[in-house]
Amino acid sequence: MIIKNGSIAFSTRKDFQKLDLKIDQGKIVQIGEDFSGDNVTNAEGLLIFPGAIDPHVHFDEPGFTEREDFYHGSCAAISGGVTTVVDMPCTSIPPVINLENLKHKLAIVKQRSVVDFGFFGGVSGQCFDVDFRKNMTDLADYVLGYKTYFISGMESFARLGFAQLRQVLSVARELNRPVLLHAEDYETVIAAEALEKAKGSDWVNYYHSRPEAAELIAIKNAVEIAAEVGADLHIVHVGTAAAAALLASKAHITGETAPHYLEFSNADLKRIGGALKTAPVVKSPGNSDGLWQALIDGPLSFVASDHAPAPANQKNTGSAWDDYSGIPGTGTLFPYMYSEGLVKRKIRLDRFLKITAENAAGRYGLFDRKGSIAVGKDADLILVDPQADWMVAGRDFYSKGKITPFEGMTLQGRVVQTIIRGEVVYDFQTGICAKPGFGRFLTR
Repeated sequence: MIIKNGSIAFSTRKDFQKLDLKIDQGKIVQIGEDFSGDNVTNAEGLLIFPGAIDPHVHFDEPGFTEREDFYHGSCAAISGGVTTVVDMPCTSIPPVINLENLKHKLAIVKQRSVVDFGFFGGVSGQCFDVDFRKNMTDLADYVLGYKTYFISGMESFARLGFAQLRQVLSVARELNRPVLLHAEDYETVIAAEALEKAKGSDWVNYYHSRPEAAELIAIKNAVEIAAEVGADLHIVHVGTAAAAALLASKAHITGETAPHYLEFSNADLKRIGGALKTAPVVKSPGNSDGLWQALIDGPLSFVASDHAPAPANQKNTGSAWDDYSGIPGTGTLFPYMYSEGLVKRKIRLDRFLKITAENAAGRYGLFDRKGSIAVGKDADLILVDPQADWMVAGRDFYSKGKITPFEGMTLQGRVVQTIIRGEVVYDFQTGICAKPGFGRFLTR
C-alpha cells in the first residue's frame, strides 16, 4: 500500500511534511517522495496523523452489554480515528482482578474487537481478601497497568484506602507497571453527598456532592505515597485544574484529562443534565481554561475519553442521583481535540501528537509499535479533511450509547479514513470496513 501526496504529522517536526508512505505487511517501511506501485491512495489535500490512542475506555463486555460491547465500542473508536484502546478492568463481569478472569474476558472480546486493544488489570478492596500480590504478578505479562479507586460506586470493585494503595504501589514497582487511580477522597465525597441528598435531587446537588477539594485531597495524598514508594502512578480523568498542578515536576507521576472537562462546566450540567453526568463531575466556569493550559504545558500528559455510555432508561431517570454516570466519548476524542485544540487553540503540532498518541503509547509500553509515524512501526494512521465541518449527532454513533453532551456541536475537520496495520478499517463514505476480530490484543 502506498499513500501519496498527504501532509504528514511527525512527532519530530513542527509542521506537516508533504511526503509519501509505503506500507508492507502492516508496517511503515519507507517514507519519502514520488513513490509508485500498486494499491495507491491519493491523500491530496488531507492531513495524515498517527492513529490516536484512547487509554481509558469501558467497553463493558462481558457483563454489562446493555450499555456497550466491544464490537460497538471499537467501531465507535475507529470512526473517530482511534486505532488503539485500553479497556478498564472494573466494568465487566467478572472484573479483571486475576488471570483467570482476564483470560475469560480476552476469549470473548478478541473475537469482537475491530480496534487494537490492551487491558488494565484491577486491584480492588476485594483483592485484599486473597493474595493480591500473586494476582498482580500473574497478570503482569498481560496488562499495561493496574486500576484502583479511592472511591467506587461498584459493589464488585471496592475502593482502596491509603495503606492499601501503598502496598499496591510497592508491588507494581517490583513488576514495573504503573498504577492508575480514580482520585477523589472518600470521606469528603461521602460527607458532601449526605448533605446534598438531604437538600434534593437536582444537578446542583450532584455537583456540590463531589467538590474540587475531593480531588485535591486525594491527589495530594496519592502523590506523596507514590513519591515515598518510588512507584509509577497515573491519575485518571483529572477534572480540577488546581489538582493538575499538583502533578507538575513529579517523577514517575502522570495524569490525564478528558474532553468533557475541557469543554463543559457545572452551568452546562444544569442545562444538559444526565447526558453530562460523570464522576468526577465537571467543575466551575473557568476551570477548563486551567485544564487546557495544564495539557499544553505538561502537568497533564494526555487525553482519554473515559468512554462509558448507557441507554436512555439509565441516563434519564429524573433524578441526578440515579442517572448513570458516564458518557460515550471514544468516537469524538480525536475529532474534538483536533478541532478545539490544534485548530482553535493552535496547540503546537508536536505537543498535539504527544497528547493524542505518543505519550500514552510511551506510558503503557507500546511506543515500539504505536504512537507515531515512523519506519518500522505499525501503519496506524488517520486521514483528515481539514476543510470539512460536521455536527455531532448521537444517533449516528456506532457506539450503543447515543446520548452525548456534545450533541449539536460543530467540529472542524473530518476523519476520512482510519487505517490500522495498513488496513482501512473505517471510511467516511462506506463506514466500518473491518470484521469483528480484526483487532489485536496488545501487551507491553
